[in-house]
Amino acid sequence: MTMYKVLFLDIDGTLVTPDNRIEKSTKEAVSQVQDKGIEVFLATGRPLHEIDELASQLNIRSFIGYNGANAVYKGEDIFQEPLEPSLINRYLTIAAEHKHDAVLYTNKENVFTNLEAPVIQKFIEVFHFHKNEAYGPEFNRDVLGITLINLKPEDVPLYESEAGIHLSQVNVEGLRHSYDVIRDKINKGYGIQMLLKYLNIPKESAIAFGDGMNDKEMLQAVGESFAMGNGHPDIFQYAKHKTTDVSNSGIYNGLKTLGLVK
Repeated sequence: MTMYKVLFLDIDGTLVTPDNRIEKSTKEAVSQVQDKGIEVFLATGRPLHEIDELASQLNIRSFIGYNGANAVYKGEDIFQEPLEPSLINRYLTIAAEHKHDAVLYTNKENVFTNLEAPVIQKFIEVFHFHKNEAYGPEFNRDVLGITLINLKPEDVPLYESEAGIHLSQVNVEGLRHSYDVIRDKINKGYGIQMLLKYLNIPKESAIAFGDGMNDKEMLQAVGESFAMGNGHPDIFQYAKHKTTDVSNSGIYNGLKTLGLVK
């Protein structure tokens, strides 16, 4: 029998329901695996400075944030991988030309290109962001992640012409016009690989749950991977298992198949 040592959980659409709740069954499942000595990480595209309340509900102190650009283990920073300022300038130029918006994430704040835009206000409301600032070039050297906002599907190639970069649609109702900027070499899968090496844990002892295309590399980096039933249609091919929806005990049911919860 495999000895599982670490569990990675995406947040939106995986841990948190569309109405921003964590199900009772999910809380119970996380508690049970923690009691077994399994370290639980939240692995998210969200900025880590905005998830304290969620983490405290589950007694979690270990994270992968900004789609793999920052990892924290039990409160200690393991690595940070900021974006190149030249890339940020190119993306902001494209966004301005095509009337797109963007949020740049540092390890302290969310920096928006247009805080007054209704689409930005909706984004802030859905994700319950609090530490919001207006963009200025002084932030460029500290950016760990970017979400582009108000794009049409045909706009995606404007940004994907950059080598080593692809966009991942945000899998949240009402925000599918938003796309995370994902680096081929720095992503959730990279974050997991770095952490497993740091903790000396084999891939086979790691579990992950996700629902969006920004979870693709994460699901491939572990021994047991679960795609949520509500997942993006293209994510299932990258997961070993499919579980139920986020609103139907998806994490609990997945962990139950591994014999880790009762």
